[in-house]
Amino acid sequence: MRGRLGSAVGGPTRRRPARDMLRRSIPVVAVVLVIVVAVALVLADRWRRGAFVFGVATLIAAACRLCLGSERVGILAVRSRAFDTFSLAAVGSAVVWLAVSIDPLGTD
Repeated sequence: MRGRLGSAVGGPTRRRPARDMLRRSIPVVAVVLVIVVAVALVLADRWRRGAFVFGVATLIAAACRLCLGSERVGILAVRSRAFDTFSLAAVGSAVVWLAVSIDPLGTD
């Protein structure tokens, strides 16, 4: 008996590598898009907002690493889940805190 993709039922099935690759890339693409927005803000002389958005991108990466498995987060998985999540959350929080706490230049 043949399966839907032409292989024997119970035998190996053909995977859809493009769909799997796209699904694995969604967290990384989301983080990169937020980083692009941060860079655009910095280039437009909105460095505090850009730093804030960059910190948010790092926190999004931490959330993706915490909630998704290693096979789903792609290059966001470097070490163990706990280490990656802690380090990304710490750096993201520090950048957001610095962006919020620094007074803008030229104001009283």
